Amino acid sequence: MLARQAWQTATRFPHLRSLGVAASKGRSFTGLAGPRQQMNMFQAINNAMELAMTSDDRAMIFGEDVAFGGVFRCSMGLREQFGGDRVFNTPLSEQGIIGFAIGMASVGYTPIAEIQFADYVFPAFDQIVNEAAKYRYRTGSTWHCGSLTIRMPCGAVGHGGLYHSQSPEAFFSHCPGLNLVVPRGPIQAKGLLLAAIRSPDPTLVFEPKVLYRQAVEEVPIGDFEIPIGKADVVLEGEHVTLIGWGNQVNRLLRTAEMAAAEGISCEVIDLQSIVPWDEETVMKSVEKTGRCVIAHEAPKTSGFGAELAAAVQDYCFLKLEAPVQRVCGWDTPFPLAWEEFYLPTPLRVYDSVKKVMAY
Repeated sequence: MLARQAWQTATRFPHLRSLGVAASKGRSFTGLAGPRQQMNMFQAINNAMELAMTSDDRAMIFGEDVAFGGVFRCSMGLREQFGGDRVFNTPLSEQGIIGFAIGMASVGYTPIAEIQFADYVFPAFDQIVNEAAKYRYRTGSTWHCGSLTIRMPCGAVGHGGLYHSQSPEAFFSHCPGLNLVVPRGPIQAKGLLLAAIRSPDPTLVFEPKVLYRQAVEEVPIGDFEIPIGKADVVLEGEHVTLIGWGNQVNRLLRTAEMAAAEGISCEVIDLQSIVPWDEETVMKSVEKTGRCVIAHEAPKTSGFGAELAAAVQDYCFLKLEAPVQRVCGWDTPFPLAWEEFYLPTPLRVYDSVKKVMAY
């Protein structure tokens, strides 16, 4: 088992070696067969939006600077291809962007709204949680804005500081009526974004900005979706279940590599979808391993890892060999300096792995 695991972590996803993380290809999804093309993550997102715009003439892309390609170049070339009526810039008003998107979705359009940085979504918080999330409920399903997609770059980037590095997914996970997804690389970014755009519910897509250029994969060039609400067992193991999402999954793979060298077999799960989340896959894994470590970049207190830990304790209590551990960002604003001391690094996660193994 350990020999197989060492081979897995050493040979899968070679592009991740540039990030200093272990490698894994994960399980395949329906629709991934066929020709592939090397893409980084912003190119995969661009490809997904191009496919969505081509297949749905009601789809529109808008936000601050998106007509020029956006800060991270995710919408490059789309205005030239689809015209200024379908790909256009907005004023610097997040509340206005989302209010406009909700109105468009409610009358039959397919808006793909971009918030330039997840840190600046808070002026639109009321629009998202009091309008988008509740529209169908309050109208008895006679009206809804289910075709609404909101994209936003999130997480650490190496130099973002307190206003360009936050991971605010937990704020929205408390609100019924929204889907929340987070990709770990280009394949997931394309498949989850297409699923989000075509979902019957408003969906927030949190894109780890550090991966836009650094993560490169052979991405299927065809149209495919990764189901919202389904986790991916990226690496199978026997002793400890490691759970994360977004770029944290890449750190967990590095932790699994470190643990394998010490004879500890880790199972790594990419949640992919925070709301809804895949309870069946998580519980099945924890019942097998008896140990669980959850890691995310957001602060620990009331982070989504707390919900996972409570659910695991509830469903798997008699199977647990050690208390569930959380390895997270600290309960402080995100620092500009000493970012690595804030992040749940592979070494910090490995310390918790050793703790649950020795319990």
